[in-house]
Amino acid sequence: MTTAAERFAEFATTLGYDDIPNDVVEHAKNHLLDTIGCGLAATAMGIATEGRSTMRELGGIGDAVVIGQSEGMPAANAAFANAMLCHGLDFDDTHSDSVSHVSTVVCPASLATAQAKGASGKDLMTAIVIGNEVVTRVGMATPGAFHKRGFHPTAICGIFGATASAGRLLGNDAETITRALGIAGSMASGLFAYLADGTPTKPIHPAWAAHGALIANQLAAFGAIGPRSVFEGKFGVYHAFLGIKEIDLEEQLSDLGERWETPRIAYKPYPACHFIHGSLGATASLAAGRTFTSDEIDEITVRVPEAGVALVLEPENLKRAPRSEYEGKFSLQYSTAAMLSRGKVGISDYTDEAISEQKVLDIAAKVSYETKDYASYPSEGFPGGVSIKLANGELLEAELEHQKGGPDNPMSREEVSAKYRENARIALSTEQVDAVEAAVKSIDSEDDLVTAFAPLADAKTSDS
Repeated sequence: MTTAAERFAEFATTLGYDDIPNDVVEHAKNHLLDTIGCGLAATAMGIATEGRSTMRELGGIGDAVVIGQSEGMPAANAAFANAMLCHGLDFDDTHSDSVSHVSTVVCPASLATAQAKGASGKDLMTAIVIGNEVVTRVGMATPGAFHKRGFHPTAICGIFGATASAGRLLGNDAETITRALGIAGSMASGLFAYLADGTPTKPIHPAWAAHGALIANQLAAFGAIGPRSVFEGKFGVYHAFLGIKEIDLEEQLSDLGERWETPRIAYKPYPACHFIHGSLGATASLAAGRTFTSDEIDEITVRVPEAGVALVLEPENLKRAPRSEYEGKFSLQYSTAAMLSRGKVGISDYTDEAISEQKVLDIAAKVSYETKDYASYPSEGFPGGVSIKLANGELLEAELEHQKGGPDNPMSREEVSAKYRENARIALSTEQVDAVEAAVKSIDSEDDLVTAFAPLADAKTSDS
């Protein structure tokens, strides 16, 4: 019997650029642009830069461009540094049905490999789509199950997609990529333990996955062997992580290259956990730019799918007064209060100063929650709702079945561009912001990806 790893490897080695529908390519370009913007903002704010410093300390010069560093790095190290930056603000995209941040693993791994190998823009886009389709299908086989066990699917699913995309760019044959996927299974990792104290460990997860994907391919190219049954076998991914002894992956494998999940990857309008977005978007629709004081509000009830409670609502006493910037991004109580108090939620609302502002904390203390079964979760997005009882007796209520940025409530190409530009301009000059965006838009005609993305190396850092 042909295993899932073998079928993913076959897909990775046979998909051609011309086989990909134009709209899928355009979505992949937009996600690459969005991911780069998130990484640029993070480096300018000094967030998640430890990966870059660590990789620099390890040494090595290479062709792969690193955000905020003048010298290039070897591909695996650049992939680590950039992936950590791109996930640092938790502003990057998510595929709801697999509950995975897809692009923050696949894009840094693919771009670094493509630059190191001298690949073309078409090669890069083909590899990114391959990686996206593998990540999402690995997660979609058991929607939300990794989350329930405390594992981070971004890293656990992500390493397989990045392994497939990097293998394609490296020119590895199907047999070598199959072995690499088997090896990657032993590198798959990522715990939600950071939620206990709000530590910013999570950005390391996609970094390790992006780095591991390249190492797995190198090992396989030198003859190392990983199990072909890494997905469905005894002690394979689903058995070891989830306790599932029998897994049927046929639904996810049978239409590879026909059904496309890349267009269903959701953008984030807010730099916070995606489980916050439905309820927060509902609050934004009620506030409509209006701001409130604590005295004007009696009580607030937010609603989310039950799966989101452990991530963004409990323990309630800590979520109402986040102990760190990162914990604020996983607090629906704080995020709701910030929206009502300030009339917006952006990257400046998750700083140490912002999360300690008393007028916001006073409102956060009035937020309680309910769970609700939404028909749109998980296959269609991250829904949520809110009820706000004002001191004057007025009741404000709203539900958002499909959060802004998801496939059923999409951000336009112009809105994605605006988000990129807002993030990028704090790290680059206007000319550089324009140059990177132009490079991404015309990526299918680019042959020198090092030069095309050279402006990223000039990004301002928090100490420059």
